[in-house]
Amino acid sequence: MASETSDPSPRSYPPSVSFVRRAGPIAVAAGSADTFVEVENWLLEEASAERQMIELLVKLIHRMMAARSSVDRLTLHIGTLHPQLAGFAWVWNAEDGFCDEVRVGDAAVDSDAYKLNPLQRIVETGETIRRTPNQPSAQAEFPIMIELAAAGMTDYVAIPLSGLDTRNVITIATKAAGGFAEAEIDALTRLFKLFALHVQRHSELKISENALGAYLGYGAAAKVLEGAIKRGAGDSIRAVIWVSDLRNFTKMSDVLAPADMLVLLNAYFEAMVSAVAAHGGEILKFIGDGMLAVFPVTVGAAEASRAAVSAAREAIARLEAANRNIRIASDAEGRALLRAGIVLHEGEVFFGNIGAPDRLDFTVIGAAVNEACRVEALTKIIGRDLLMTEAVARHLSQDAEHLGEHQLRGVSARMSVYGMAG
Repeated sequence: MASETSDPSPRSYPPSVSFVRRAGPIAVAAGSADTFVEVENWLLEEASAERQMIELLVKLIHRMMAARSSVDRLTLHIGTLHPQLAGFAWVWNAEDGFCDEVRVGDAAVDSDAYKLNPLQRIVETGETIRRTPNQPSAQAEFPIMIELAAAGMTDYVAIPLSGLDTRNVITIATKAAGGFAEAEIDALTRLFKLFALHVQRHSELKISENALGAYLGYGAAAKVLEGAIKRGAGDSIRAVIWVSDLRNFTKMSDVLAPADMLVLLNAYFEAMVSAVAAHGGEILKFIGDGMLAVFPVTVGAAEASRAAVSAAREAIARLEAANRNIRIASDAEGRALLRAGIVLHEGEVFFGNIGAPDRLDFTVIGAAVNEACRVEALTKIIGRDLLMTEAVARHLSQDAEHLGEHQLRGVSARMSVYGMAG
């Protein structure tokens, strides 16, 4: 999120909540008017064309404002299926007109702020909750009422959205004297019943994106969701190929308990994946202790090569940091637990669906992938954690050191191999 010096309306969120993006400000042109019935018709017809939740919500709020709604604050909360997230939320208030989209981490569910929030009550009971924020009893029951009262809110309503996920909730608040009129509550309740159908559709799409992204990688997941699901469907692309594996995996597997080995593998893959993702790479698969990733050549091979090298150096540094924190065991010589062999090679690959009719894998294949795998075997022989082929090393100026030409199994021509100078 932008810093306070450049952010026109800075907002703060708990550590377990991360900012994604912002839309707005939402404003209604002078003289424009709408009715709640027309908003209902929009939800039944044109609204289904909206592909992004934040865009749909912004348009709904805009139409509510045009219908002279007294809502001054609105939040939407949806649950999701994700290894690290509890869900997503959108927060809008009339004071600045902006709508923020945020991710809600799993840790939020265990926090006191959530346990003492109306959202938790709704998830458990499915009941609608209405409170007057400035009442001491409401503030004692739900501490968020203190914040709402300080912002001038006079009425607060949290409404469960009908659907398969009981975590989908919308909340509204107003500064109007006397709170919401009952007629407006009735009209908004009807709107939200229709809106709930759109929320469920977007929620299921988000779950599909998250699940596919976690198992396929987000680039591959996007292609699958766009319809590239037939066997053989894909594209020929140029990319820097990343192949890595964990050193001494077999030896550690023999001496460590499975639970301890799992701790090591997760720490290893977390270091690898976070470094690759931070530099624009796409993780395609884990094979035992190995990992395959690509850095697509979108601007030029030089940029992709430098990004891949930066990711490799960061991954090695992250492994060194992990070794200082993990206390399970060490090998006979007392060396660091986690070390990787990483190879970078650049070439043409096929990126698409491969496999049997009923069991497909979205991955990359090609001679360049095979060559990268063959070079990876040299990391142990040469004794370097990072090796590159000439296709990558030529973009590194003086940072690359030639380590000779090597005959690779299954590759006819000898291949020049490089490491990092120094």
